[in-house]
Amino acid sequence: MTDDIIGRYENVSKFYGSMAVVKNLNLDIRRGEFLSLLGPSGSGKTTTLMMLAGLQSPSSGHIFLNGRPIETTPPHRRNIGVVFQNYALFPHMTIAENLAYPLKARRMARADIAQRVQRGLEMVKLQPLAQRRPTELSGGQQQRVALARALVFEPSIVLLDEPLGALDRQLRETMQLELKQLHRETGVTMVYVTHDQAEAMTMSDRVAVFNDGKLLQCAPPPEIYDRPTSAFVAEFVGESNRLSGAVAAVDEGGCTVTTDAGIAIRTRPQPGLQRGQAVFVYLRPERILVGGAAAACENRHEAPIADAIFLGDHTRLRIELPGNRDFTIKQNFFGETRPPDLGDRIVFGWTAEAPQVVPV
Repeated sequence: MTDDIIGRYENVSKFYGSMAVVKNLNLDIRRGEFLSLLGPSGSGKTTTLMMLAGLQSPSSGHIFLNGRPIETTPPHRRNIGVVFQNYALFPHMTIAENLAYPLKARRMARADIAQRVQRGLEMVKLQPLAQRRPTELSGGQQQRVALARALVFEPSIVLLDEPLGALDRQLRETMQLELKQLHRETGVTMVYVTHDQAEAMTMSDRVAVFNDGKLLQCAPPPEIYDRPTSAFVAEFVGESNRLSGAVAAVDEGGCTVTTDAGIAIRTRPQPGLQRGQAVFVYLRPERILVGGAAAACENRHEAPIADAIFLGDHTRLRIELPGNRDFTIKQNFFGETRPPDLGDRIVFGWTAEAPQVVPV
């Protein structure tokens, strides 16, 4: 294991009886990164996190931390901080006492404890509330306390299990930015579980997408969004138009797919595809150009508008394209005063770089 890898799952599986909830997981965690485990409920992401924390044991495979296998290492000796969705604060203790608890458990000197508690309170900007109890704080403040408690003993890695899920939308978005800032300031490795794709894309250095117990793709957010490697990732992350078809031609310049409805789509080179292979073509609505902007596109079409919804900064257009009656285009506004009328015929298109082609 290289110095830049702090954690590793090697062929890790987890079974409950005969049901596999994590299936042959291989994943490296890079030192100092913010890694999000993203997926729907039941996809295996929380179980993956809990196995690293030591709160669950793998059924097979090995988990390493700082180059050492840790399957038999008890949780309190792994030097890992954990933040739960319900905060798990001690209600009978003050905020300062909650932060001091993990330090006392490690038998630190009283002076060191006081210094670290003060630093933890400053880190999350809660110094004036040190003597309050958790029930006297807002949800956002309680979350800050939980974060500070997980960081105060200087762990090698911090695990966060949907920590913002109980907050309202506005506070959750504020806390996302604060947590990302805290990550930059401390440099600690963070592994974050969420089912919220926007949250994962906003905060992460890399996103690991899970479904049905399997890791499908792990990459930086732009790559996950623009270069999904499976149908599930393309449909789960962001919004896409999907057309089904087969590869008609592959050459050095790119790939041509003919959809089931007979539309020829030219794309950039798509490694690994073969002529005749059944595929899905995914197109992000914002990558589709309208009017004069579409003139230079390799793929151009004309169709009437079936629906148009004005949304302030853009208009959402629905086109009945052969093979997809709900083909969606996001048309940005640059001075237009009204959305197009229903029934207006528009020219639209996309470049060969825009589509992502994945095997069925």
